[in-house]
Amino acid sequence: MLILLRQNKISKWFSGIGQEATSVGVALATNSEEYILPMHRNLGVFTCRDISLVKLFNQFQGKVDGFTKGRDRSFHFGVKDLNIVGMISHLGPQMGIADGIGLAKKLKNEKKATVVFTGDGGTSEGDFHESLNVAAVWDLPVLFVIENNGYGLSTPNTEQFKGESLAVRGEGYGVESLSIDGNNIVEVYTTVKEKIESIRKNPRPILLECFTFRMRGHEEASGTKYVPKDVMEYWEKKDPVVNFEKYLVDKKIYDNTEIVKERDRLKDEINEAVKTSFDNSKFDVNEDTEIEDVFYPYTQKVIHPKEKTMSERRYVDAISDSLDQNMRKYRDLVIMGQDISDYGGVFKVTEGFVEKFGRDRVRNTPLCESAIIGTALGLSIEGIKSIVEMQFADFVTCGFNQIVNNLAKIHYRWGQNADVVVRMPTGGGVSAGPFHSQSNEAWFFHTPGLRIVYPSCSSDAKGLLNAAIEDPNPYLFFEHKALYRSHTQQVFDDYYTTEVGKAKIVRKGDDMTIVTYGMGVHWALDAQEKYDNTSIEIVDLRTLQPWDKETVKESVIKTNKVIVLHEDSITGGIGAEISAWISENCFENLDGPVLRVGGLDTPIPFRKELEDNFMPLDRLYRQISKLINY
Repeated sequence: MLILLRQNKISKWFSGIGQEATSVGVALATNSEEYILPMHRNLGVFTCRDISLVKLFNQFQGKVDGFTKGRDRSFHFGVKDLNIVGMISHLGPQMGIADGIGLAKKLKNEKKATVVFTGDGGTSEGDFHESLNVAAVWDLPVLFVIENNGYGLSTPNTEQFKGESLAVRGEGYGVESLSIDGNNIVEVYTTVKEKIESIRKNPRPILLECFTFRMRGHEEASGTKYVPKDVMEYWEKKDPVVNFEKYLVDKKIYDNTEIVKERDRLKDEINEAVKTSFDNSKFDVNEDTEIEDVFYPYTQKVIHPKEKTMSERRYVDAISDSLDQNMRKYRDLVIMGQDISDYGGVFKVTEGFVEKFGRDRVRNTPLCESAIIGTALGLSIEGIKSIVEMQFADFVTCGFNQIVNNLAKIHYRWGQNADVVVRMPTGGGVSAGPFHSQSNEAWFFHTPGLRIVYPSCSSDAKGLLNAAIEDPNPYLFFEHKALYRSHTQQVFDDYYTTEVGKAKIVRKGDDMTIVTYGMGVHWALDAQEKYDNTSIEIVDLRTLQPWDKETVKESVIKTNKVIVLHEDSITGGIGAEISAWISENCFENLDGPVLRVGGLDTPIPFRKELEDNFMPLDRLYRQISKLINY
């Protein structure tokens, strides 16, 4: 690999030289059916699982027949058939995924362990602490392996944490922890094998710190000039490959001639794979395929209710009814969130669920948003659907990385779907201030790979949530808190789904169109009553990603004037994208400018008078008057 890098035949390489014993020892001590979640320097995990070297070299070149089709590099990929889940560059999030896989094994009563790697630097990240805590609280069968190689890129451990060992961090969470010589493959193998067998019999997390050292740079470009000479010399004497060869000779298992012969055999195997992989085939880019691969292939078939009986339901009741029916429909579906079990959630959406479905499936979580979203992804890898309730949509910031870099990108990168719905109680009008009333849908609107829905009424809340849970792709499901108990509607009692990506004409009109969603629909309806001499057509988007361009276009062609309305702050809001699209695609049909109405460009305040001033209702009336007279 170093030769290929110098020849500019691969773009980047993270060498595991000096750390081979940890990767190989851990991988050989596990069963092939057990998941391993490796990192940069864990080539030995892949080779111990008999990965195709040809495909591996294809991956390093970014070829279409690599593991990520050229979309990601290095070891940022998984191989489902080999039970390997690769990392993302952010280091820590894979530990939450390991929790999810471990939880799935426990729920299925499979006596299997899951192994996840992290580095000494990664133990400073919140994901490490969250994931370790969740694993401890839930007794998850996960072996956390810390490769302590002394440096986070160039920063020595003395500048990263206090103390000589990282194993003590596990003890603080009530997790069995130990440290071993990570350069001694016999010690690694025997220790891991013992601990893995123990985890299978008695499911629980164990933290294993492996002291080791990398003899190359973090990646080749960074070098090792920052490492003192005496440190390099010390670890050079502890080279795991050289010392294992010496061990084999001393024990008369191999002699030097046989070792040379084995090395030559491996060289030939590698060189043959390089020769097969490194051809001059042209890399063809297919734009349609690129877009299609962002999501797991799925075509929704709208389900109509078998029974036509209806009941008056509040918005919150419609959501609860959907969850109840889905828990019965999918017998292994798991709901996770803070205070959702006995307490029923802060909005009482899951009240009574524990009695119906049990604690294994209705799970109170620690305050670990990132680890829990990672856990949801781990469940998906094991084929289990899950729903994560954010107590408030505002708190999603603590799980932002998992959503935008793991849930959203995982299928595009290596074909693994994320069958996860994140419920997001959102919006203002309840005097809850800057950290409980934000509208943050625009943060995710820009991220390919996410479905975003935002119903404005009870019937859509149920139908769209059913559709979101049914779809094996990741969803953010926004629920306006002020609608929970203020809005009621006749809703079908039976299970049904609403079409995702299809807007609804709430009120027909001829003079002007208001394109909106969520609480904006109700503001638009109020405005229609105020301007009773103006025929206003109201388009409820319902789905924000994808949004229904055709329905919007048809309405604009009909009315020739349009306002885009949302509660979120106006700058950079979703309305900017929609208005730009209308201007580009409906310009010749417009009899006035495309106007946007949104919240103030301030955080949303607490006091009612200030919150009312933040909200766009008065500005909506002014913009309607402006457009009428344009």
